[in-house]
Amino acid sequence: MAVTSSEKPEKADKAQKAEKAGRRRLIGGPGLLLVWLYGVMVVGAVSRSAVQISTDFGKAPLAYTLSAVAGVVYGFITYSLVRGGDKARRAAFACCALELAGVLIVGVWTLVEPSAFPDATVWSDFGMGYLFIPVLLPVTAMYWLRKGVLQQQAAG
Repeated sequence: MAVTSSEKPEKADKAQKAEKAGRRRLIGGPGLLLVWLYGVMVVGAVSRSAVQISTDFGKAPLAYTLSAVAGVVYGFITYSLVRGGDKARRAAFACCALELAGVLIVGVWTLVEPSAFPDATVWSDFGMGYLFIPVLLPVTAMYWLRKGVLQQQAAG
């Protein structure tokens, strides 16, 4: 069966609508809460590190740099969640895995060698200074992102 020129735009419209729906699903429901929490963490980590780096960098350069890195990671995850789509979902998942690894490594490091961190980072003691949100948030986000991928595969 030949495809007429009137059917091609219709298929393109459906593909665009499906892409937009995928993006909306990424920040709908629990995704909206994740975006909000990651946004709060961006503000907390970036503002904390900016003040610490600008006023007292020599005291704990590793800790302050790690807080800045955490802020950048949170910012990218927030952007990816808002952006939506398959590529953004995969990028957000990868960054959440990186974030979780960072929280676990820094958390263990602060317990094993506390002298390496004369001042706390966002990820110190597994995020205890932030009510353990830094360790809980990536686990929750990865679960939600993975669940969304599985639902999309089942529907498609």
